[in-house]
Amino acid sequence: MNYDTFVDQVAQRTRTSSERAVELTRATLETLSERLTGGEVLDLAAQLPKPLQLVLKPSPGTEAADRFGAAEFVARVGQRARLDENGARDAVRAVFTTLREAVSGGEFDDLVVQMPRDYREMVEPVLAPGATLRR
Repeated sequence: MNYDTFVDQVAQRTRTSSERAVELTRATLETLSERLTGGEVLDLAAQLPKPLQLVLKPSPGTEAADRFGAAEFVARVGQRARLDENGARDAVRAVFTTLREAVSGGEFDDLVVQMPRDYREMVEPVLAPGATLRR
């Protein structure tokens, strides 16, 4: 999936402009890069378009993941994107759904395995083929 398609998909799922979709994607991917191990960030970045790779800031020297739960994940995205909790949760689901379509199934599964159970509400709807944002 190319960069423009990724952004367009997030914009459609969040019912917002492309410019805002870029902000939501950036906020979610930056937070995700903090939550994943360095190796997993590198693996994920390798399957994404260059502008999104730069957002993830993969570094082979950063192996440790910052361990935080889903509520903290949503809070960080909300702070970065200036959203309330519900808006941040919707943005995260939209970006996760788009990620699922953009990377291989195995890579997405590797990402999900690193997330604790409390992420299920955000991730499980994404695992269904053709998943769309719940409203």
